[in-house]
Amino acid sequence: MSGFPIALPDARLVPLRTAASLRWGILAPGEIAGDFVHALHVHTEQRVCAVGSRSSARAEAFARRHGIERSYGSYEQLVVDPGVDIVYVSSPNSEHRRLAIMAIEAGKHVLVEKPMAASAADARAIATAATGAGVFAMEAMWSAFLPQSSVIRALLDDGVLGRIAMLTADFGADFTDEPGAIVFRPELAGGVLRDIGVYPLWFSSFALGPPTAVSAVGTVTDSGVDGQAAVVLGHRSGAQSVLNTTMYADTPTVASVSGDAARLEVDRPFLMPGGFTLFDARRDRSLRWRDDSGLVGREGLAWQAVAVAQHVADGLLESPVHPLEATVSILETLDEALRQVHRGATAPGLGHTAST
Repeated sequence: MSGFPIALPDARLVPLRTAASLRWGILAPGEIAGDFVHALHVHTEQRVCAVGSRSSARAEAFARRHGIERSYGSYEQLVVDPGVDIVYVSSPNSEHRRLAIMAIEAGKHVLVEKPMAASAADARAIATAATGAGVFAMEAMWSAFLPQSSVIRALLDDGVLGRIAMLTADFGADFTDEPGAIVFRPELAGGVLRDIGVYPLWFSSFALGPPTAVSAVGTVTDSGVDGQAAVVLGHRSGAQSVLNTTMYADTPTVASVSGDAARLEVDRPFLMPGGFTLFDARRDRSLRWRDDSGLVGREGLAWQAVAVAQHVADGLLESPVHPLEATVSILETLDEALRQVHRGATAPGLGHTAST
């Protein structure tokens, strides 16, 4: 496509009230699992029918709160429930590989919270297990399934931006008043890159594909995890991605892609339902797109759930929107960024910058 468009394309989405419905089971009922269940039950025909936890009391309380039929005091009981079609793994990152493969070996499809695993090697092991078992597997990178992402994908595929030179994205949040949070715990595969930095990394992969070069600087916390990172990626096209994440401060959480024909600016926070503006690089004109679905914040988790249900109904083993290859590639980039941040860190704490 050439020239600035006179209108923006429509979003191409699976309807929220699709006929394709799955019976979901939840492994590890935490905050994100609660938001996921709420989004499904309020906005879709998907139903969560069982929840499993290491604590019977915790599973029962979660089930009561969300109107779930069955609760189990072990993960093993949940994955062998014949009334569960797909398991949503929402445990700490360190447990993703073990629990996902446990569910896969029980014949269940899996949706695994981002990042899919603590490393690219672990994500690859999940993908290999799922393919071998003939079940669907996907990382829960919900931002890829939002209406705005569908429209942005069409614009990128049509070449509306021209030759892309620069992509920027950031996500920072102040975790300093939560010293016991998972993000601070190395034994649970915490750290800011895995927790929220994966979103800017995803946006770069979504728009420009895998990088050919990775350069990262950052800081390490007293507990030994990455607390802040700036990552610059080089791409085969010559474009660069400049990505930032921190657990020490709230940041704008915006994203942009700039080409020689047009520039796209995604609203804050770019990872949630919202909007974007497309600017003509050659003339003083722009087009505005806004999500009119009515879903806000984590209610947007509903979009990935209905997409997964349709993929399973279609007999797919992975999502064409967010394929397993993309998940592994993003984690390879994350692994390298972590290696560089930790290699360059000579002392822990905010304010000490690691060099490559």
